Amino acid sequence: MKIGRFRYKNTVFTGIVRDDMVGSVGDIPIEEIIESNRILTIESLISRWVSLKDVEYLQLLRPINIICLGLNYRSHAIEGNWQVPDEPIYFEKASSCIIPNKSPIIIPKNIGRVDPEVELALIIGKTCRKVSSSNVMPYIAGYTILNDVTARSIQKSDQEKKYPWFRSKSMDTFCPIGPWMITSDEIDINEGLKIELRINGVVKQASKTDSMLFGIPKIIASITKYLTLYPGDIISTGTPEGISPINPGDVVECEIEKIGILSNSVITND
Repeated sequence: MKIGRFRYKNTVFTGIVRDDMVGSVGDIPIEEIIESNRILTIESLISRWVSLKDVEYLQLLRPINIICLGLNYRSHAIEGNWQVPDEPIYFEKASSCIIPNKSPIIIPKNIGRVDPEVELALIIGKTCRKVSSSNVMPYIAGYTILNDVTARSIQKSDQEKKYPWFRSKSMDTFCPIGPWMITSDEIDINEGLKIELRINGVVKQASKTDSMLFGIPKIIASITKYLTLYPGDIISTGTPEGISPINPGDVVECEIEKIGILSNSVITND
């Protein structure tokens, strides 16, 4: 089941997506649906259907934590001349930089190169800490697509000074997420999903999620060893090789098999 947040005319609602239609279940935050364990029964609340082409996409979630994996695809580490990690590497993005499907990525002037990165993101379904790798599935509500937009020139400058990545990863609009979430019962985490990023229709990144160095069970167990995760929190699992810059006027499409396409145009500040 695909669940998103939308606006139709003047009405904001959570909706269930089927083909080219979306059914409204009312203005219930997705976090509330997840936390109350109603995610698989929410379809019973559908009151009306509208065409997907007529709605505006809204921010999917307002997570407490957005935790991202760095260098979780060997090929990406190699292309950036980084050491291939032997354990998961994490960083955070600010939740304030989330934007939905179809909203523009805004690049501040004079910040140098900016790169998009397509990533499979998982959504936490209930509060968890010290979860074993053999018992992660009950804690996953679903999956979505995250574009880890990165101010690469600033990141490299900060790395040289041994500063963290936060500034380069957390500029306003640098975290497109969407277009919706798909519930965990529809994804087999052991299956390699096709993952692709296109700039102006040209494929720049293409891989499968089973090429990750560290799989989802290891990721969740590693994070929750020290950190409590809450319903609606997002864990983004890293990006494959093929990093390429974007510029104002471009359109970035991030696609993951079984989930959909996250599309954002690129503009700049005046």
